[in-house]
Amino acid sequence: MPVRSRLVDLVGLALFVALCLGVGALGASIAATSVENWYSGLVKPSFNPPDEVFGPVWTVLYILMGVAAWRVWRSADWDTTRGPLTLFALQLAINLGWTVVFFGLQKIASAVATIVVLDVAVLVTMLAFRAVDQVAALLMLPYVAWVAFATLLNVAIWRLNPAV
Repeated sequence: MPVRSRLVDLVGLALFVALCLGVGALGASIAATSVENWYSGLVKPSFNPPDEVFGPVWTVLYILMGVAAWRVWRSADWDTTRGPLTLFALQLAINLGWTVVFFGLQKIASAVATIVVLDVAVLVTMLAFRAVDQVAALLMLPYVAWVAFATLLNVAIWRLNPAV
């Protein structure tokens, strides 16, 4: 493990968590433009959680993701962490991309394709994290589970709203 000061570690942690929460806030601002009008008018499956659940769940997931990425960053040298952290940044971008496609563009079928790519990207990232830090990989498990659930939800909404 590289030698870093405690201050550098804490600043790194704050930056990783802030990055994830920032992406989440950007996504939430995009979603907010559609939730009350377009999204509320969609037919949703019986297992669709109430709208109030999404914000707290995503906040916890983004914090866990930030801590996981930070653990990888601090666990090894740059040559070892560059690949996993690049995958992390890519899946974070795809995560935001899904929000843009689903809520911003209101393209449900395209969002299904995007979230399937996100599923793969998150799993690959988790496996890459596991090679560097087991705890980091475990911290990604709730995110993997939630994105899998979100995929089922997205597919169900697409099937229930074929004309959209």
